[in-house]
Amino acid sequence: MMRRLEVCCGNLASVRAAAEGGADRVELCRELELDGLTPSREMIREAVGICRPAGVRVHVLIRSRAGNFVYDNAEVEQMAGDIRMALGEGADGVVIGALTPGGDVDLGACRRWMGLCRRDDGSLRCNVTFHRAFDVCRDPFVALEQICQLGCNRILTSGQQPSAETGVPLLRQLVERARQLSAGAGRELTILCGAGVNTQNALSILNATGATEIHGSLRTGAVSDVAKIKKITSLL
Repeated sequence: MMRRLEVCCGNLASVRAAAEGGADRVELCRELELDGLTPSREMIREAVGICRPAGVRVHVLIRSRAGNFVYDNAEVEQMAGDIRMALGEGADGVVIGALTPGGDVDLGACRRWMGLCRRDDGSLRCNVTFHRAFDVCRDPFVALEQICQLGCNRILTSGQQPSAETGVPLLRQLVERARQLSAGAGRELTILCGAGVNTQNALSILNATGATEIHGSLRTGAVSDVAKIKKITSLL
């Protein structure tokens, strides 16, 4: 069973540390203190240049502002432009998410964005992750089915808890349901466990939930961060 580590990186030093440490993928953003916003064109280009030779995939967070995940039409179109920009700079995937005022998945916004991620024949031309807007949705199992129908590849979630470690009970249920939906749809929907992941709990979270992917964050890109990534990848 292949297990993968995704590392959220808010600067290029962190991207380098993730690549050197052997991460499978980076989620690229800026302003981590605001829970992440869409990075600049230049940052995406440089991150791709760092990661591609190392075989590390780059997924770009598409989030135009801090705050809630309820977006008006202008914001949806702004983020559509950001998706075009990210893919034009060589990103391997994008990370999206939007909710209605009532806490359901905003299918209109997400379909708009998913359309930009598809080829003319309807197949995906990039990887798509639904981000932690999922953790504040009204009904996680309804949302899970809707996200599967949208065609997303994965959902980043802490199990609607402050950390993945405390969210294990729901994460376990989500992993099982995602596998059932994947079998029915004929394509895989992966649960990516994230929030509060570290060298001490990464393996136990995967073992307890049955998940195969885990998500951690780097904020500095220090030498010690490389060691942390190497430690987690060695455990996987």
